[in-house]
Amino acid sequence: MKVQVVYANPDLQYVIDLDVPEGTTIYKAAELSGLADRFPEIDLGTTPMGVFGVRVKTATTTVLHPGDRVELYRSLIADPKENRRIRAESQKLGHS
Repeated sequence: MKVQVVYANPDLQYVIDLDVPEGTTIYKAAELSGLADRFPEIDLGTTPMGVFGVRVKTATTTVLHPGDRVELYRSLIADPKENRRIRAESQKLGHS
């Protein structure tokens, strides 16, 4: 069955097309993609993963369906709450 594994860094998006057997898990597809070998920041044991934008908690047991797109998520660089606080303070001061 055909699936995709995708990973984006600040510069590019990488899309790997795979043909995997029925019953393949999200984790196994990520492993087969080779992205963890190419990018040292990807640790398949800790990197959050999802399918079509929906994060999954158990990548090692969640089975893929034909046409699924596995996404490997990067950690946030900045804290979203802190970013909102800074924007709110900036708007109070009349900056945009």
